[in-house]
Amino acid sequence: MLNKLQNRSLLIKQIAKKHGFDYCGISKAEFLKNSAPKLEKWLNEKKHGEMHYMENYFDKRLNPTLLVEGAKSVVSLLYNYFPQQTQNENTFKISKYAYGTDYHFIIKDKLNLILEEIKAEIGEVSGRAFVDSAPVLDRAWAEKSGLGWVGKNANLITKEMGSFFFISELIIDLELEPDGPIKDYCGTCTKCIDACPTEAIVEPYVIDGTKCISYLTIELKNAIPSEFKHQMDNWVFGCDVCQDVCPWNRFSKPHREPLFNNNNGLMEYSNKEWIEMTEETFKVIFKNSAIKRTKYSGLKRNIEFITKE
Repeated sequence: MLNKLQNRSLLIKQIAKKHGFDYCGISKAEFLKNSAPKLEKWLNEKKHGEMHYMENYFDKRLNPTLLVEGAKSVVSLLYNYFPQQTQNENTFKISKYAYGTDYHFIIKDKLNLILEEIKAEIGEVSGRAFVDSAPVLDRAWAEKSGLGWVGKNANLITKEMGSFFFISELIIDLELEPDGPIKDYCGTCTKCIDACPTEAIVEPYVIDGTKCISYLTIELKNAIPSEFKHQMDNWVFGCDVCQDVCPWNRFSKPHREPLFNNNNGLMEYSNKEWIEMTEETFKVIFKNSAIKRTKYSGLKRNIEFITKE
């Protein structure tokens, strides 16, 4: 016989599944004591580069009760984005998560629907939805709730379907039955470390953001340092190398979200079409895309860095 907390937790997981989430796990809303020294060390070593926002709200990143008053539970959710179709080979590459509509809008809407359904089923519940846009340590919470483990490439990995997931959270003032973490299944594998084109995985589980191609093509606003010439592996927005080589991603399954499909012909783009893209075309093609984040000027900078001798 399930107790009240277990019943509530089961109900929330059923609601999450109904809205398309592949995994849902629950943690007690408390200070992330294991993450605090790692985050502090990473920031002190300036591995966040120009991502100055990572320095802000240090306490809030580690303590969900500072984000949501009276928070009792963190509900972590995973939403698959692994595509059915990938880009042409031998062309400029964009990360798979950016093929379709910007995930922030899609997932935030789903989370708010889940929250409304929780209220309808259980009663007055207060909380907030978070999708990679607030000081929340997504991977730490997902790992704590047993959805997977954080691998040597610093991505959350599941045994069943790999790592091509968006992570999001509901932080709510409802007490629930928490799940526990699972073990790390990376073992002695170093494929991600060995494959990184810029050697950004400086040690297992530690990324030097200032060397990461995703950082260089998206977060960095200044010129890309010349030391990375001939190391970009044709990536112009993000990078999937450390995920593509991960053995656990042989279990990845295509997503079921139509809005994540690419519907603007981008999959067949040639290098010539990328190079000749105008700002007007950029605005049309990437109107609802995460690629808007790098702006036209950023995309052109990335392409020119790769193509110019």
